[in-house]
Amino acid sequence: MGYEWLALAAAFLWALSSVISVTPAKHLGSFAYSRWRMGCASIILASMALITGGWSTVTLPSISAMVISGLIGIFIGDTALFSCLNRMGPRQAGLLFSCHAVFSAVLGYFLFSEHMTTLELLGASLVFAGVVLAIFFGRKGQQNNQLETINGSTWVGIALGLLAALCQALGGIIAKPTMLTDIDPVAASAMRMMSAFIAHSLLLLTGARIAKATHAINRNVFLLTAFNAFLAMAVGMTLILYALQEGNVGMVALLSSTTPIMLLPILWIYTKRCPNRYAWFGASLAVIGSAILVQ
Repeated sequence: MGYEWLALAAAFLWALSSVISVTPAKHLGSFAYSRWRMGCASIILASMALITGGWSTVTLPSISAMVISGLIGIFIGDTALFSCLNRMGPRQAGLLFSCHAVFSAVLGYFLFSEHMTTLELLGASLVFAGVVLAIFFGRKGQQNNQLETINGSTWVGIALGLLAALCQALGGIIAKPTMLTDIDPVAASAMRMMSAFIAHSLLLLTGARIAKATHAINRNVFLLTAFNAFLAMAVGMTLILYALQEGNVGMVALLSSTTPIMLLPILWIYTKRCPNRYAWFGASLAVIGSAILVQ
């Protein structure tokens, strides 16, 4: 499987997990939810790397790179994303998070001298245009949809979403050189998750109010959180690291930014309300752009 399909598979898993996240994220709060989610993902990934022997590929320089990548991309980025999701819902948070593709492409150009062909630029432009159209105009006619309701300040939500996108891009940039070595992507992903989980745990130990759960965790919330951790973090994030081994940062980011488009049919099934024509037109543009990129 080429890196393009790996990035698209990760985007689908992130779309599915964002809907699953709505209930537990609101129940626990963004910090507590991220902590539980990262804890579950750390156990899953560390166990997988132990079984497959992936830990033997880890070197001292790779540890420091993955720890920094995890702190920026997951500890800060993931927590900001769920804070945004609690305020703006999964679809609108998805648009803001998809901006990590732009950040990644710019950073990749300056740091790694990555470039795209004319055809790839056309495909990338269609993907991004489709994402923007589907989200910005896709809210029309959905005013009574609970998942479209904005809670609190819109500008704070936008700032959180863009912060999550920037941190995701920086996390990928930092991980890229290490992923070009022989390191096992599962072990690399496990180190990123564990560093983020440790940072969250230390924050909780300080007694910081924001780190405490809004409500006590229960069995259903834990199961949803663990399942989400497996889909989005254990599988999705690992697929991205595999993709980074073969593809450039900007291209991987652009393909993984199709998450908001993939959310449309998932939200239709979940809410039983069909997205409007703008959402579908945007989805069509993104599909065409993705087809150009993965040909």
